Amino acid sequence: MKNIWRAIDANFNRIREGLRVSEEVTRFVWDDKALTKRLKSARQRIQGIYKEIPNISKIIATSRNSQDDIGKKSSFAEMRRGSANEIFYANIQRSKESARVLEEFLKLIDARLSDRCKSLRFYLYEIEKRALAKRRI
Repeated sequence: MKNIWRAIDANFNRIREGLRVSEEVTRFVWDDKALTKRLKSARQRIQGIYKEIPNISKIIATSRNSQDDIGKKSSFAEMRRGSANEIFYANIQRSKESARVLEEFLKLIDARLSDRCKSLRFYLYEIEKRALAKRRI
């Protein structure tokens, strides 16, 4: 189960990071109040899910092994971005993917939390759609 918790931990971190980067693009680069508000709401939703897992801090502290993580090296594509729009796009994709991973792994812990991650994933699809509609990406 320890390795399951490692995956859950990594994806909670990844989704929060991706949402924060996306939010900063909408806030500081695009000056888009509505998208910024939606992304902030998404971050708060994922944090709420995280906090509902009993003893999560203790579990994560004993499961985390970032030093030996075989996937910690950045890929070449990750090191190159041509614009703030590309930064937004990469990070909203990252967030949706992490929501999906959490949805799957949380089925092993709490089906209700898994369902909330699914709902959040569809909320992120809508944010992405709105950004596309504004020709941002």
